[in-house]
Amino acid sequence: MSEHKLQHDEGGHSHGLTRSDDLAGVSDLRLIWAVIINHILTVGEVIAGIFSGSVALLSDAAHNFNDANALLIAYIARKISKKEATERFTFGYRRAELLGAVINLTLLAVIGLYLVYEGIRRFFEPEEITGWLMAAASILALVIDVGTALLLWAMSKGSLNVRAAFVHNIVDAAGSVAVLIGAGAIIWLQWNWVDPVLTLVLSAYILYQVYAMLPKAMRILMEGTPVDLDVQDLVDEVEKLEGVEGLHHLHVWELDEQNRALEAHIVIDRESIEQFHEIKQRIKERLAHDFEINHSTLEFEYTAHTCDDGETAVIAGAASRQD
Repeated sequence: MSEHKLQHDEGGHSHGLTRSDDLAGVSDLRLIWAVIINHILTVGEVIAGIFSGSVALLSDAAHNFNDANALLIAYIARKISKKEATERFTFGYRRAELLGAVINLTLLAVIGLYLVYEGIRRFFEPEEITGWLMAAASILALVIDVGTALLLWAMSKGSLNVRAAFVHNIVDAAGSVAVLIGAGAIIWLQWNWVDPVLTLVLSAYILYQVYAMLPKAMRILMEGTPVDLDVQDLVDEVEKLEGVEGLHHLHVWELDEQNRALEAHIVIDRESIEQFHEIKQRIKERLAHDFEINHSTLEFEYTAHTCDDGETAVIAGAASRQD
């Protein structure tokens, strides 16, 4: 048999279409209930905010409205991400949730900036506030925020998108506590300035959460190398394996939060061709065990016929067999 390039199904993965994983422990029903509850809360807080004159309460209502929309996006994105892989989307729709997370966090950033503006404005244009109505609405909001957070807690561990929605509700709960304390200060001490101060504190926390989570979502969408993975360490570990002479043309990226992928050219000497499958298995086991990479595409080359390092290089001497 003449020399030929081994197809990459022998290099590390099957050619069957992949399936989008159903993320364990996720309940769509919980998301639906969270959406409904947050919309009801939003309407209640808007009404209370208008009649009480509290900008903090109106700001919390705006944030809750954003949360309700964020949860709705999370639900839609989750449904899309569960769709079967197709010939056009061979990795499935895993990143639909990441797109949802980016939308959620962007909306959260807009809300945070709006709260900064509104809080500063109220320092210069103070308005009369009805403290008891503000307090009653904040108690109701706190109960609903805690209930929604509990609905999302188990789901938030496996999804950046749902985690963003969970953080929304934690921020809301903290904001409701702050508004309640502020209402007490307004009722008993007539400290109306507490209202815009609380607004600025809440907005600062919102913007901090956006800063913490948005870069991670963008990194995955941009197919960046996982932040906790040392590429040189990976190269060194693979090259230590018996039969491996070198590794190049390496690309590592994240498909989503739970799945990493790798493609690379592996150089072996001509005498090791008969042990090709054993070498391949050792590499795959090392990638999975040490670097949590379970999807790898490996192309093999002879020591004497390695390809150029350029992106357009053609594998001239990929591992082959001769009869």
